[in-house]
Amino acid sequence: MNDELQHLKNLGKTSSQWLHAVGIHNASDLKRLGAANAYRAVKARGFRASKVLLYAIEGALQDVHWNDIPAERKEALNRQVELLSAAHKA
Repeated sequence: MNDELQHLKNLGKTSSQWLHAVGIHNASDLKRLGAANAYRAVKARGFRASKVLLYAIEGALQDVHWNDIPAERKEALNRQVELLSAAHKA
């Protein structure tokens, strides 16, 4: 199977499977949702994803290794995920 997501930087078999399970099947889907929404969807589905997945998705969107994302951006992503999670609980 030619999985477009696995061709993106930082995304492997497991992360691609999780993304597919929440309806994200290609780079366009990922760009449309953004890293925080995609990560929140994976977590809401019950997958045991760490914050590294959040950074990996952001890195995939920027075509950089997840570890090269600046700390300020990682903090902003974490805040965005917290806000999204709170909004979905309300």
